[in-house]
This record gives sequence, C-alpha cells and structure tokens, in this order.
Amino acid sequence: MTPAAEAFAALDDHLRQAAARDELSGVVLVSQDGGTLFEGAYGVASRRWGVPVKASTRFDVASVTKLFTSVAVLQQVAAGTLDLDASIHDHVDLDGTRIPREVTLRHLLSHTSGIADDADEEAGESYEALWVEKPSYAVTQTADFLPQFVHKTPTFPVGEGCRYCNVGYVLAGLALEHATGLTYRDYVREHVFARAGMTSSGFFDMREAVPDVAEGWEPVRADASAVPAEATPDGAARPGERGAPGIVGWRQNIYSYPPIGSPDGGAHTTAADLVRFLDAVRAGELLPPDLTSAFLTPQALHHEIEGAGPGEAAAVHFAFGLEIEVTADGSVRSLSKDGINTGSSAIVRHYPGRDGGPGTTVAVVCNSEDGAWDPIKRLDALITGA
Repeated sequence: MTPAAEAFAALDDHLRQAAARDELSGVVLVSQDGGTLFEGAYGVASRRWGVPVKASTRFDVASVTKLFTSVAVLQQVAAGTLDLDASIHDHVDLDGTRIPREVTLRHLLSHTSGIADDADEEAGESYEALWVEKPSYAVTQTADFLPQFVHKTPTFPVGEGCRYCNVGYVLAGLALEHATGLTYRDYVREHVFARAGMTSSGFFDMREAVPDVAEGWEPVRADASAVPAEATPDGAARPGERGAPGIVGWRQNIYSYPPIGSPDGGAHTTAADLVRFLDAVRAGELLPPDLTSAFLTPQALHHEIEGAGPGEAAAVHFAFGLEIEVTADGSVRSLSKDGINTGSSAIVRHYPGRDGGPGTTVAVVCNSEDGAWDPIKRLDALITGA
C-alpha cells in the first residue's frame, strides 16, 4: 500500500469511528484531475428512519449556495443585462429603505457593501433565532426576505470594510430575477447546474417527499449521567450505549430556516456535484475568461493571520463568493466556500498544485452543523502536509 493509500485508509477508519459515535453523517470526496482519490459515505440520512447515507445522497449545502448565485449574476454581467458597478437600486426597488444608493453588485458579492445582515453571524447572532416569532414557511420567494434587513442601519460606509453578509446575496438574487424574468431557482437550475453537469442538484422543499435527500438533524445534549434511562427518548443514545456522550435525542431542523433554498443558502447537492461545479468554473465552462479570472481572484481582504509559517495562510480574502487563503509570499493556498446552518454543514475547497503538479479538490457535505469540520481539518493536513 502506498503512503497516500495508507493515509486515506486511516482517514476512512477515523471517519467510520466518528460516524459510530454519531459525530459524523455525510459524504467526503477527494478529487484530482477529474479522478477520485477518495470517497466515503458515513452515518444516516434520516435519524427517524435510519436510512444510510450514500455517495448519491443530496445535502443542503447552506451558504455554499452563494457560489451558484455569484456565477449566475456574473453570467448576466457577461450578457450585458447586469453591471457590477451600477447601483443595486437600478435593479431592485429599494426606495424608502436604508440600503445606500452607492451599493453595487460588486460590493454585494464581495461582502463590502456595509449593509446590515438579517442575522449578523460575525457578531454571533443566530440565524435560527429569526424564525422563533416569524414562521419560516412564510419566506419562500426571494423578495420575502426584504423586510428582515432593508430598514436596518448599515454597519459601515459602502466599500470601507469587509464583513460577511448573507443578505447581500439576497439582493444580488433579486437583481438576477429582474434581469432575466426568471425566478432565482429556475435560472440556477438551467444555467448553472445543468451547464456544469450537476445532474443531482436542485432546490428541494422540506415539505415535499424527494428521494435521496438527507434530512437535517441536531443532537439534543444533556449530562448523560443525570438522565434516567426511562426518560431518554426511544432510540436515542443512553449512558454506556452507542452514541456521543450526553446525546439524549435528536431535533430536526424543519423550523430553523425557510423550507426551500434562496440566493444566500439552501441548495441541495452531492459532494460529487460540488466538485463538478468548481472544476467547471475553473475550466471556464460557466463564465467568459475575464469573469472566470475575477471569480477566482481576491477582491477584498477580510482578515490577516498573525504568526503564519511558510506555506500557511497569512490572510483570507473574499472574492465573488469564494474565500481565498493567501500565504505570506502571495501565493494562493486554497480557494473554498463553506456553509453552516442548523442541520447542515458543507465545504468545497480547491488546493492549487505545487510546482506545476495537479490541484486537488475536496468536498464534504453533512446533515449536522458540526459534521464537516473535523473531516476538512484532517483533509487539509493530509493534502498540504501541515
């Protein structure tokens, strides 16, 4: 067995043990030059029915959806129906709101608009908390999101900062709808998913029965030693039994966010389709050369990392959806986008090849908010040798 094969075998063993402890439920994929180096499916797609995850299982990828939105908008920039540097007010009716006229699609896609988010995740606000008093099922169209943020005070002047903002992509999605006359979801299905060969991807409503779509679940935790066996829900982990310590049940995410995806999150895809998407963008199959380059190029510095060693990320920049790690010598360490929500975590990441060698793309999709992070940390160390 080669060193690489041994490393992937050890990774698979670790992930299977994590799944046995109820710490992982999802798919992990590593691809190079269009070939699969590693693929594994772990855990269950439904906690209620115990349906096992398969490589073909579709997962809610949360904010990874922003990549699809960005490509869709840039396609219309190429077509001449949208302008990256025109006011968003030219495309969306925002009269009487707190959205400054100076805000452009360039600002929105690079998180430099300064507009207030509906839930400021960088400040620790909970997106799930938005739906405690407002029924999530009342928000199914892109315009339904507007009342949640358009009257909030901006966090900084336009273009004078960089702060992650979900609703910037809501406005970008509305501009796309105005330019094309199509709903956001219809446009992305036809012009992004289909063109990239993402045959398994879509926007699936939680309220509908769709085959091979994972359900989102989160563990309900308590001090396991303090929970009497008779008080533990049937089928949940009991002290001394299978499952992570302290898990006394499972909670589905059906009330945690709107039931169907939108421009800022909620598309469903497989790990393989995420790799296909990023490969298609990098190959210039979805955008013309100038906009392909722009999509893959840093647009705004988000933060610097002190004490970074050789080959490590010294700064993180935002592009148009992607987050780009840059080393101290200015080289790109990785291009990625992650997503996290209640009952969902996902990431797609590309590592450029060293010394002219082939690059490596990884995708992790999970149906819990914590599931993706341990696999991606281990893959990062395995691929970079860190």
